[in-house]
Order: sequence, then structure tokens, then C-alpha cells
Amino acid sequence: MVEALGPFMPWMHLMGRILFSMMFIASGMNHLMKLDDMSAYAASKGVPAAKAATAVSGLMIMAGGIMIVLGWHRFIGAGLLVMFLILTAFMMHPFWKESDPQASMNEMSHFMKNLALAGAAMLIAFYAGMPWPMSL
Repeated sequence: MVEALGPFMPWMHLMGRILFSMMFIASGMNHLMKLDDMSAYAASKGVPAAKAATAVSGLMIMAGGIMIVLGWHRFIGAGLLVMFLILTAFMMHPFWKESDPQASMNEMSHFMKNLALAGAAMLIAFYAGMPWPMSL
């Protein structure tokens, strides 16, 4: 089965990196282009120095996404995403603090999504030391 996919494997690897990273690059750009709105939301969640944290986190996830797409310093790129995702899960989506069941379920979905993406980024970091097709 894998042999039959041989010519497509490098393209599948590249497409997987692009699809994974698109969200982080777009979200990082939104962090910077909509800094006031995004930092106001972060402040409402109790994030200290919300404007600076929003700008720094936007740069982190944009850089991490770009590094993974390019296959350049991919361990660092994946590490930036893991740090962002773990911190964001606990700081921005504390479902256990919500009293409304619907709000709690919504926050729990975001919390679990962040942890799942952090796990995927850890897998990327694990494979960072191996040859990657179509990368710098």
C-alpha cells in the first residue's frame, strides 16, 4: 500500500504541513491585525499584560506555522506552537470555571482542541530530526 503511494508521499507530507499550519499563520496575523480586539478578549480572561501577550503570541504562532510549512527549524517551530497551545488551553479556556453548562461545554471543546493540536505539534517536533521531503 505504502509503495503504491510512493510518488505522492512528498506531496502528502507538504499538504499536511500546509493544512496544519494554515490555522496558526492566519490566527497569528489576526492577533496582530486585530490587536485591540484580541487583547481585550485576553484581558477579559485575566491574561496579564494582555496587549503584549497577544502580540507576542501572534508572532509565536505565525513563526511556528511558517517554520513547519517550510520545514526549516521545525523543532523550534513546533515548540513555539506547543507552548502557545498549552498556555492558551489553560488561560483562555478554563471550562471548569464556567457555571453555565453550555459555556462550559464550549470552553471544554476549545480546551480539548488546543490539547489535541499540541499533541500533533509534539509529533512534528519528534519527527523534526528526520529527513522531511520538500523542506528547507
